Amino acid sequence: MAHRSGFVNIIGNPNVGKSTLMNALVGERLSIVTAKAQTTRHRIMGIVNGEDWQIVYSDTPGILKPNYRLQQNMMNFVDGAIGDADVILYVTDTVEKGDKNSEYVEKLRSLACPVIIVLNKIDLSSQDQVVALMQQWQQQVPAATVIPASAREHFNLDSILEAVVSKLPECPPWYDKDTFTDRNLRFFASEIIREKILLNYKEEIPYSCEVAVESFREGEERYDISAVIYVMRESQKGIVIGKKGAALKKVGTAARIDMEDFFQKKVFLELFVKVDPDWRESRRELRKFGYED
Repeated sequence: MAHRSGFVNIIGNPNVGKSTLMNALVGERLSIVTAKAQTTRHRIMGIVNGEDWQIVYSDTPGILKPNYRLQQNMMNFVDGAIGDADVILYVTDTVEKGDKNSEYVEKLRSLACPVIIVLNKIDLSSQDQVVALMQQWQQQVPAATVIPASAREHFNLDSILEAVVSKLPECPPWYDKDTFTDRNLRFFASEIIREKILLNYKEEIPYSCEVAVESFREGEERYDISAVIYVMRESQKGIVIGKKGAALKKVGTAARIDMEDFFQKKVFLELFVKVDPDWRESRRELRKFGYED
């Protein structure tokens, strides 16, 4: 049997469960997951291998109308994912309306590559509603395969896998069979810290923050990691640090615990907070954070 391999790119609106689905399909916690919009900022690859196939999944930011350069670059990741896909996984759920960001649904109808529409979160809906939504999506994108699923409950993931493999082109593997992502450990360290920021601060703070790992040293018994949390205003710096450093310590402790679980090694983590008012608009700063080529 010929080997199948290809790039399967996951797109959709914010909070429909793209990252949860990605992690479930890959079997690794590669993408951070929170209830806040714009949790995913980068394009993150997760690679799954079978005996005669390789799937290179790609998680992408949620579709939005950009208000600043960072968000525009995030949408560039989405557009790039649409342009280089062998298969598109468009994730929707049982709550959002089908006309949200309708220009991307229009793009789905005109794509040359196969499209699989995943109707996620069916565990939160009735069977009649799920059937009706599947029919609506089939009418909107007639050439697509529509699959109901629950990424959180790991329901119907086998059907998604079978559909994806059947639509992959015949091709040798793009990556070594023991590779599971294109990202390095520094990247995952910064994402774990950013996840804890999203979970522990409210309002505009998470969207004004970016994380840069300044040093990452591997010793025999532990990783020594030093990272900077960038904020846009001095007042935000005070909030992130908290009274007597309590808020920052809470973030650091939670991040360290998750890093040790992810890296399977002890971690010594140092966190600092700096003010950079223009990081969301500056090409130079965005390039440093991996958002610009």
